[in-house]
Amino acid sequence: MIIIPTIDMVATGRNIENLRKTAGFTVKELQEVFGFATPQAIYKWQHGTAMPTIDNLVLLAAVLQVKIDDILVVNDQLMQISA
Repeated sequence: MIIIPTIDMVATGRNIENLRKTAGFTVKELQEVFGFATPQAIYKWQHGTAMPTIDNLVLLAAVLQVKIDDILVVNDQLMQISA
């Protein structure tokens, strides 16, 4: 058995929304920071239907003044690996 970490997308999305609100940003303001034409990507992140790309995750952490680890919610799953 091996422990495999997986990202909980829904919990991470809720975390992104909470961190955004705590930092005092609106969705519109984040949209402008990222240069997105629409806010859809940010709503998808917050609803857990999509994850930010690595470069967007780095920028998001910088904007929210947190570490990437503070954004991601990771669960450990036991998995059997056959050799």
